[in-house]
Amino acid sequence: MGVRMGFLAFLLIGGASGASAWIFYPRRSKGSNVQGLLIAGFLGVFAAAASSYLGQYTGFFQSGQMLEWTSAILAACLGASFYTAWMK
Repeated sequence: MGVRMGFLAFLLIGGASGASAWIFYPRRSKGSNVQGLLIAGFLGVFAAAASSYLGQYTGFFQSGQMLEWTSAILAACLGASFYTAWMK
């Protein structure tokens, strides 16, 4: 089970998803806006990597298929959006 997408792709997909989720769900938070943006980005990276590894592990898709990219993008968007929509 090889990973062709690589960690850099997860960083790009997750970071872009986290930043876009932060932009689409602006909140006034007590903490720094940069801190929330970083957390949303890290959640996006984690969700993209987890969906890719989980899909390959279960045999739903193989490494490098378009379905892997689609699941990584959707998972990153959903993870970051849930965080930014429901954070206090």
